[in-house]
Amino acid sequence: MAAKFKKTAKKTSGKTRSAGAAGKGAGAQEQAERLSKSLSESAQQIWLAGVGAFGRAQAEGTKLFEGLVKEGLTLEQATRKFTGGQAGALRDAVESKVGQARERAADTWDRLEKVFEERVQRALVKLGVPGREDLAELSERVDALTAELRRQGGAAPARKTARAAKPKAAKAADKPAKAKAPRKAVAKPKPPVAP
Repeated sequence: MAAKFKKTAKKTSGKTRSAGAAGKGAGAQEQAERLSKSLSESAQQIWLAGVGAFGRAQAEGTKLFEGLVKEGLTLEQATRKFTGGQAGALRDAVESKVGQARERAADTWDRLEKVFEERVQRALVKLGVPGREDLAELSERVDALTAELRRQGGAAPARKTARAAKPKAAKAADKPAKAKAPRKAVAKPKPPVAP
């Protein structure tokens, strides 16, 4: 179509040159009419080509759309089959990793707990706080002394705690006597002076 338009334009330009100056007015009008007719024909052909393309697209577009839907459905089913199998394997792998992470966390927590208990025990030993074994041994000694008292002379007093079992003299010997510090004299505030 563009080639036809170019041919028409060449014909009209060649005729104008040969007509000369005398026929310039009449030739120009004739040339304008030919050009106008040529443009109208070209526009008409473009319009008809567009209508034809639209009709074909409408007819084939429905078929093309239906074909694309079928192809998409097939691909979706294949993808679901593939991912269904992969999902199970992926789930198993994730569960395995989570189980391993839990085991590591439990092991780490147990180690931290053991370290903490050891450090607390060392600190208590340094402070002189009796441990379980010391308290159990002391309890056994109190029970043995209570049994000895019952055997020697009568009713035993009600069982007291390990601290209350110490005689008062032993308590006094454990605590050094503190000297009382003399009290400091506190100065009384002066009354305000009137101006």
